[in-house]
Amino acid sequence: MEAVGSLSTVALPSLITAHFSKPIFTIPFTHKKSNLTRFPKAKLNKFNAISPSISTQPEATETETGNLDHEEEKFDWFSHWYPLMPVCDLDKRAPHGMKVLGLDVVVWWDKNENTWKVFDDRCPHRLAPLSEGRIDQWGRLQCVYHGWCFNGWGDCKLIPQAPLDGPPVHSFPKACVAVYPSTVQNRIVWFWPNTDLQYKDILTKKKPSYIPELDDPSFFGTTFITRDITYGAGTTRNRLAVF
Repeated sequence: MEAVGSLSTVALPSLITAHFSKPIFTIPFTHKKSNLTRFPKAKLNKFNAISPSISTQPEATETETGNLDHEEEKFDWFSHWYPLMPVCDLDKRAPHGMKVLGLDVVVWWDKNENTWKVFDDRCPHRLAPLSEGRIDQWGRLQCVYHGWCFNGWGDCKLIPQAPLDGPPVHSFPKACVAVYPSTVQNRIVWFWPNTDLQYKDILTKKKPSYIPELDDPSFFGTTFITRDITYGAGTTRNRLAVF
């Protein structure tokens, strides 16, 4: 059997160098002038980019404008008269505590002024509820805690612990009780829920709504019915609408 021989394809280095000593191909390179217009260097230095004049501030929408109008017409709950309690349910011999619009108030009879008074239900001394106190023999509202006494204008008239020959501590402004403007109309005690001095004479400028039928026994009768409920006016209105 004859042996089959294979030829090697590996060439000697000297042959490779001789074969590739000349470039395989050549690319002629010629410089062509560009058709683009050249600007002088001075003009390029003076070139400025101009940005579009678009405002980045958001424009006010109709909804935002409506909200501003709504804020201007915001209802002030503490700038109106509110009924507290019918006179027939009050006892002139004792103070009565109530919570209205989140305010703790005390209603009591001032026999010296012959009218009902509405105070902040906090003694300025230790913030004890004045509604748990009493009406003393001189017709003053007396705190149950330390016995401080107040007249119908909120002035402190007596501090039992103060020496009689000492300074008049009872006349200090911080010893006074905040007083709410109040009045009686339609046999109901009304009050203005703001103790600021600018509302001291609010009754001469604005009075509670008068309902003549409430003063007419033939129309309404003489019986008032009051009840404390744990929900707001909206729920009450919806429940009454069922009847």
